[in-house]
Amino acid sequence: MQRRYRQQWEGLDESQPAATSAKQSGRMGDWLSGWRGLAIGLGVGAALATAGTHLLAGAPTTAPAPKPSTVAAGQSVTLAPATMTGVAQTVDATGSVAAFDMLPILAQATGLQIQQVLVEEGQSVTAGQVLAVLDNAVLNAQRNQAQADVASTQAIVRQKQATLGQERATLAQAESNLRRYQDLARSGAVSQQNLDTYVTAAKTAREAIGVAQATITSAQADVQSKIAEVQRLETQIAQTVVRAPANGVIAEKVARVGNVTATEKLFFLIRDGSLELQAKVPETELPQVKIGAIARITSDADKRIRLQGRVREISPLVDPQSRQATVKIDLPTSALLRSGMFLKAAVTVQTAQALTIPASAVLPQPDGRSLVYVLEGTDSVRAKPVVVGTRQDSTDPTKARIAIKSGLNAGDRVVVAGAGYVKDGERVTVVSQ
Repeated sequence: MQRRYRQQWEGLDESQPAATSAKQSGRMGDWLSGWRGLAIGLGVGAALATAGTHLLAGAPTTAPAPKPSTVAAGQSVTLAPATMTGVAQTVDATGSVAAFDMLPILAQATGLQIQQVLVEEGQSVTAGQVLAVLDNAVLNAQRNQAQADVASTQAIVRQKQATLGQERATLAQAESNLRRYQDLARSGAVSQQNLDTYVTAAKTAREAIGVAQATITSAQADVQSKIAEVQRLETQIAQTVVRAPANGVIAEKVARVGNVTATEKLFFLIRDGSLELQAKVPETELPQVKIGAIARITSDADKRIRLQGRVREISPLVDPQSRQATVKIDLPTSALLRSGMFLKAAVTVQTAQALTIPASAVLPQPDGRSLVYVLEGTDSVRAKPVVVGTRQDSTDPTKARIAIKSGLNAGDRVVVAGAGYVKDGERVTVVSQ
């Protein structure tokens, strides 16, 4: 169409005569009318397109479903309430561990070489248990000789007893002859001289019996002496086996294989393994300490040592230099304890009510303060500074509690497990209360 209009435009010839101008004017009017129609058509089309666009934009549409927001789960924690409990008021003391009853063990047989040592330091033993064995070869030889001497003297006794029998028979014969000759002498059949001979024979026989009996008595005494020697040697041989005099623990082993026994101790035994803490208490605090009081025992060197002892004895003497008295505290049996260790004791003197929380909930800070995290609402925590008081230790470290002087109220729920991994205002996941 545009090409047709362009051809019509190009077909105009300015050199044509004026007579034809009217005709040309008619053609120009027709062309302009056609061009206006085209423009109007294009405008209407554009308007319709715009209206369609607005209609489509205004039509209701289905929006895509929003994605669910994901919030990272907070640190898992456990909680415990701040509660009023009885808190022990204590007197602090320090001291050394010692044996309650230390028994020195010596060899009863001296001058003998040690052949065997059968125990080690720290080993528990029972009464009568063999600790060491000494060389008993010489004693065995001496005992064998003594036993032979016993047999020899017993043979002599038997021989003397046989001789005594013979002497008694001789006496019986002599007395029989004497009676017969006495009868003959009374009748005058024999002389007095002959009678005297039989009297002497009978007397001699009686004396021989006395000698034989004395010899037997002496031989029997010799036998008893030899038997006693055997028993003595057997006792010494038994003593070459060194035994524990009581149940206990070997505190020190001095005996060495090859050493010769003398008057030195071979072992030191802690009777029944019982240990005590000889704690030093200032005289100003001594009146508060009572026999039977509970004492919490700890060690700076070994954090595993958390024991409970009991005051057994309070010394009546105060050291004039240190102004301290010794308080003996019975210690429970523990493989962690050794004689000579340095320990701390907190002796309970009275109990008072105080606000407490688990000790593991308290977080010491570099500046010396202490913080705890308290649950706010249901899932966030807030850091709170607190002033701590007396700590209540336990044989189970997870059950230790600490008194709170300020900073918390009864019923506040504090973070226990996980306290070291949360921050102020952070969201948490409570897994246990």
